[in-house]
Amino acid sequence: MNDRLQRYRDKRTGRSGEPGGAKARGSRSGKPRFVIQKHAARRLHYDFRLEVDGTLRSWAVPKGPSTDPREKRLAIEVEDHPLDYADFEGRIGRGNYGAGTVIVWDRGTYENLDDERDMAASIDAGHVKFRLEGEKLRGGWTLQRTGGGEKPQWLLIKRRDEDADARRNPESTQPESVKSGRTIEEVAAETEGGE
Repeated sequence: MNDRLQRYRDKRTGRSGEPGGAKARGSRSGKPRFVIQKHAARRLHYDFRLEVDGTLRSWAVPKGPSTDPREKRLAIEVEDHPLDYADFEGRIGRGNYGAGTVIVWDRGTYENLDDERDMAASIDAGHVKFRLEGEKLRGGWTLQRTGGGEKPQWLLIKRRDEDADARRNPESTQPESVKSGRTIEEVAAETEGGE
């Protein structure tokens, strides 16, 4: 059996503070979930995750998502994460892979906009079209693979629709967690002694 979470487990110790990958349910609505986690590791970035076939397919987005269709944001494919990671907020302890603070910056459900392929096939083909229904981000988006290798590079692009807005900058105007209402700095300060 091909275990899509093996790379995730191989990179973590039991002391990281992260979910271990226990079976978790999908969304209550039956629609697949997405989550965007703001992650202050060595460098601040956003982890964009889509629920696909029982795991969270994941990309690190250094500058975060943009609601301006003219801005193409680099998204580096990383290992799949377990479904229970969608609710993870807190600190990954020093010395662990990805050490730093994580908040749930946005979450919701999504819809595959490709009439010909399911999400896994779209990802394998390197072109994914989807609609987000999140608390901060909504509307159509595209992920386009631009390069292969161990960590394939993609572009995350907002599609031109009623939710596109070149003036909006949710990374700076809406920095709080949708889970706790706290900023990444507040979570870091509250969990600093727990390393």
